[in-house]
Amino acid sequence: MDKISPCLWFDGDAEEAARLYTSLFPNSQIDSVDRSPADTPSGPEGTVITVNFTLAGRSYIALNGGPDFKFTEAVSFSIDCDDQAEVDRYWDALLADGGEPSVCGWLRDRFGLSWQVIPRQLPEMLNSKDRDAARRAMQAMLKMVKIDVAELERAYSGDAVPVG
Repeated sequence: MDKISPCLWFDGDAEEAARLYTSLFPNSQIDSVDRSPADTPSGPEGTVITVNFTLAGRSYIALNGGPDFKFTEAVSFSIDCDDQAEVDRYWDALLADGGEPSVCGWLRDRFGLSWQVIPRQLPEMLNSKDRDAARRAMQAMLKMVKIDVAELERAYSGDAVPVG
């Protein structure tokens, strides 16, 4: 376990969420599932309280804390994707069974957790010394829901067809 581990608050589906997340990313696993030794306001004895899991080599805790707190976009997980195929794979998997797409590569999975599914090319383009090319890439990205690498590359190079 890492010295500091983010704890994610769920309303009864911590184990389901941890199983989904660990199924998607390499170097991920469920490390332990801790069950209540007695009845609590959250549930009867044996109810899953916490799930300790490793996600892409980092430790996390999923807590079944109840309905009092919800996720917001103030905290999100950003996925550094190698290419469009990886963007598509994570995007589709995290939207499955009730997730919601947002804008500019953001989505909310079915548990309410926000993710940024970002191809590695995007920050490279936005940080380019060619500020005109960077600006074109930014303007293209701002019109996207899921990030489209080919469209970004066209905008960056100045080959994009103007929209509108």
